[in-house]
Amino acid sequence: MRNVAVDSRIGHDLTAKLFRGFADPSRLAILEALRAGERCVSDLVLATGLTQSNVSGHLACLRDCGLVLSRQEGRFVHYRLADPQVAEMLGAARAIVALFAARIAACANYGPDGRTPSADAE
Repeated sequence: MRNVAVDSRIGHDLTAKLFRGFADPSRLAILEALRAGERCVSDLVLATGLTQSNVSGHLACLRDCGLVLSRQEGRFVHYRLADPQVAEMLGAARAIVALFAARIAACANYGPDGRTPSADAE
């Protein structure tokens, strides 16, 4: 990864917000598909198995957060990762999951939706 000076104003809350964006399996599938390069919505639908409306909604979220960029070409909009560091982070996450897959799967602290059991009780 590139050595990037981190602005001291970027704290844990903003980083946690980024990770909440990555926490959705559909958004992860879209980002993983974009690691291979630029794609239009119909290509992403085929690559992810998601519906067109679902892909479009998640792309809007990812674009608003700055993780993907879009460009119009005729009637098609093409999407790509906004920065190579997004792909690097996805790769790093895969490597970490590979190392700790069994422990992550067995973790009782987070449910499938990423919420803690105490948050479920509220």
